[in-house]
This record gives sequence, C-alpha cells and structure tokens, in this order.
Amino acid sequence: MRIIYLHGFASGPNSRKAQYFRERFAAQGIRIEIPIMDQGDFHGLTITGQLRLIENLAAGEPVRLIGSSMGGYLAALYAALHPETERLVLLAPAFYFTERWPQSLGEAKVEAWKRMGSMPVFHYSENGMREIGYQLVEDGAQYPAAPNFHQPALIFHGTQDTVVPASYSEEFVASHPNARLQLLDSGHELNDCLDVIWTESAGFLQPAL
Repeated sequence: MRIIYLHGFASGPNSRKAQYFRERFAAQGIRIEIPIMDQGDFHGLTITGQLRLIENLAAGEPVRLIGSSMGGYLAALYAALHPETERLVLLAPAFYFTERWPQSLGEAKVEAWKRMGSMPVFHYSENGMREIGYQLVEDGAQYPAAPNFHQPALIFHGTQDTVVPASYSEEFVASHPNARLQLLDSGHELNDCLDVIWTESAGFLQPAL
C-alpha cells in the first residue's frame, strides 16, 4: 500500500498537517511520501507540472492520496485521470481553483497579475513573500473545476472556511455517492481538528489492516 500526501498552495512537506500524518502513520510502521509540489520552482508552478510529478512518483501503481487545499484538488484531478488510484482523503479541497482567483483577488489584481506576468504571495513554508507566475492560471484553465472521480473518498471541510467555501464540497458529494463529507467547526487550515481527521481517515485509508 502506498500513501502520498499532497500539500497545499505556497506550503510544503514540513507543514503541520503533512508532518502530523507522517508521524501517525510512522507509528503504525507505514511510510507516506510527501513530495515538494513546486519541485523547487514556485514561480513556474502549474497544475500540469504537479500532475506530472504525481504521475512520476506513482509510476502507474495503485496509490492512496491525501490532499490539502490545492493538493486536494490535485488528488481529485489525478484520481479522475488514473483509475488505479484507490482511495482519497481530501482536506478542504480547492475545487474551482482557477476560477476562484478573481473572486479572492478581484478582477483588477488578476489583470495586473496577467499584465506583469507574476505577483508576490506569502509562502507559508518559507515564511516570506515569493513571486508566482500567471501561467498557474493560464494552465489551470484547461482542467475541470470539480474533477469527476469515482473512487471512495472522505472529505473534511471547515464550516468557517473563508478561503474555499464548504459549499463546494457539499455540492460535490451531492452528486458523487462515492464521497462522504464531514463538516467541522473550523477554518481552512483544519489544524485544530487533526485528531478527529486522523481517527476517521486512518481506517479509511488502510481498511485491510
């Protein structure tokens, strides 16, 4: 059994959630893989590049994915394209990833981002500002906003999430009986609910144990 954790936008393998899952699985003798999603090139980040990274890492083998925010969206995309994906745990998955930029930034800032070619954003893993290229939006436009995957999935979403509305996950599970949603009294990070998330997801990801 292989488990891959996909971290969120402007985050990294050392995020609290990633390390929490690493430690909990390690205590059970299970190693999970946590790739650096930007592969050292945050400015040139694209959805296509990240999907290729997952494909290379999985190498066509059955995998179980945990994805946080953008990583949750990528997990859903990958599962839709790769039926050998077995199960998914999605933490506040960033459905409508590309479409939400104008909503969060405003049309004027998005136009400025497009005109300039890049813009500064706060990178949580590096604790500082980093430039992100507009190709992230241009490349992302070719992918479905809510990937139509059919593998079993467990989704956690905070009712107080101001980054990715919980309604996106509610809409998804309403049309996907393969997915189960657990709403939590939390925000986007879900760091205050990790014990609950672990209790629910550990058995789901490793039902044979």
